Amino acid sequence: MINFKQVSCCLGEQQFYYDLQVPLGQVVAIMGASGSGKSTLLNLLAGFIQPQTSSAQIFLGDLRIDQFEPAQRPVTSLFQEHNLFAHMSVFNNLALGIRPSLKLTIEEKSQVENALDQVGLKGLGSRLPKQLSGGQRQRVALGRALVRRKPLLLLDEPFSALDPALRQEMATLVKRLSRQQKLTVLLVTHEPKDALELAETVVFIADGRVHWQGSSNDFLQQKDHHIQAYLGQSC
Repeated sequence: MINFKQVSCCLGEQQFYYDLQVPLGQVVAIMGASGSGKSTLLNLLAGFIQPQTSSAQIFLGDLRIDQFEPAQRPVTSLFQEHNLFAHMSVFNNLALGIRPSLKLTIEEKSQVENALDQVGLKGLGSRLPKQLSGGQRQRVALGRALVRRKPLLLLDEPFSALDPALRQEMATLVKRLSRQQKLTVLLVTHEPKDALELAETVVFIADGRVHWQGSSNDFLQQKDHHIQAYLGQSC
């Protein structure tokens, strides 16, 4: 389980508090209105934000990770911005996920090639990011996340800039890779369709807290006024 115990923080004048348990080995959709605390939850898990109470604890399985620096956590984060280096080849952009020096062993080079194949970019390793489509650049970023071989992948609205066809393509790819590599994926999204097609569990955030948690199939059926307002339904 991913387990948040009494985790709180304050950003500006807004307070956030999380008590949460979600299963490992699933795609979990994190949903809620803008500013509700979805990205804050991911940033606490990744270590980019620190809890502000001494009682706070964050576990990944039996491992307490809130005491680790971000680079030491078994976590990879992928944001809406691809964060690719324009002057580097696709291959080297992936290789950075293994070694910043780019001095890879033969095994590590094979690992990069395998990741390129997994995300559908086989044979494109020598290209620069500017020579790729938006969907292909997103695949490069996902490939770099895969070569890090961390068990937890955090996706913060990574597909929002893509057109519907590419969005569907990337969603299918993430779901397939999650199953193949037994990844736990936390996906921040505003799209109910993502929750239904990708996720097994939905966590709904409202006012800086976990307001509802349950199966993705149950999410759209909720009569809670926060959820219905978010979905644009009348209460």
